[in-house]
Amino acid sequence: MTERDHPTAGQAEVHILFTGYVGDHVASTVAYVRDGAARVVIDPGMVPSQRAILDPLLALGESPAAITDVILSHHHPDHTLNAALFPNARVHDHWAIYHGDIWESRPAEGYQVSPSILLIETPGHTREDITTLVGTPGGPVAFTHLWWHAGGPAEDPLASDLAALHAGRARVLRVASRIVPGHGAPFTPGPETPR
Repeated sequence: MTERDHPTAGQAEVHILFTGYVGDHVASTVAYVRDGAARVVIDPGMVPSQRAILDPLLALGESPAAITDVILSHHHPDHTLNAALFPNARVHDHWAIYHGDIWESRPAEGYQVSPSILLIETPGHTREDITTLVGTPGGPVAFTHLWWHAGGPAEDPLASDLAALHAGRARVLRVASRIVPGHGAPFTPGPETPR
């Protein structure tokens, strides 16, 4: 664990807009993070309908137009499909920030979206995967596809690089007090968490 794995602040609020799943249907876990002026949606991908994202957001007092940033953990459509719901947001991925017609190249590693929101590169599921580390009063929360759900799977059947995936898991487990996986409910890591 290094300082680069910690946001500089720990004041963000975290809300799960939709809890994802895999099976006969697939949906991403979609989150909303508020950190000062930053209004961030993470992985607005496949869900049963766009209302599954928008209604919980509106219940929190936020409109789609107020979202300042969208973070994509990787480029699979089940995590990106609804990014355009947020017309004023900067969109972040592993190598750039996109806003309007501007493509600003930058590595994700160490990029501070806001004082409590830090991006790190965690390839494995794909070569382009990133993890969003969010500092909260209860400790760091990791939004990541290193796990699909609390049970893993132990070996990601779609991984592009299993060794990198396991290294990324070890890195995240050194810092995160909670994990929000790509297709499941948030969980507290413990001895049973796949490494």
